[in-house]
Amino acid sequence: ERWVGRSAPRYSIDPALVMAVIQAESGFNLTALSSKNAQGLMQLIPATAQRFGVKDIWNPEENIRGGTAYLHWLLRHFSGKVEWALAAYNAGERTVEQYQGVPPYRETQNYVKRILAAYPKTSHPIPPPLAGNTSLSKSPS
Repeated sequence: ERWVGRSAPRYSIDPALVMAVIQAESGFNLTALSSKNAQGLMQLIPATAQRFGVKDIWNPEENIRGGTAYLHWLLRHFSGKVEWALAAYNAGERTVEQYQGVPPYRETQNYVKRILAAYPKTSHPIPPPLAGNTSLSKSPS
């Protein structure tokens, strides 16, 4: 909670949303590793970690900062639509753009439902841009 308490305000993200994502992603397991190489508390894949400036993916504070930065980007990109941001966190933003919403993948649909059970808000205030940090506004290459 302390690490989330540091990152969430920095990125203008509701800490309860970050906690719900961590619960769904890793169950608060610091050493969680998925079959798709998603790592740590917020289950960042190496490309996402690099995109958001995470140097040590296994450092829990950096992992939370990177995941929160990604949520910031997603909520800005999807105009505060929590379901779309969560679906993109799970399945990728291009997939959500393609389907114009939560894709018809059972895993992603269950993931979104699981988080919304803990965080029942479907909209989030659109976070303001981060001052002086253009690298966090880039789309993936």
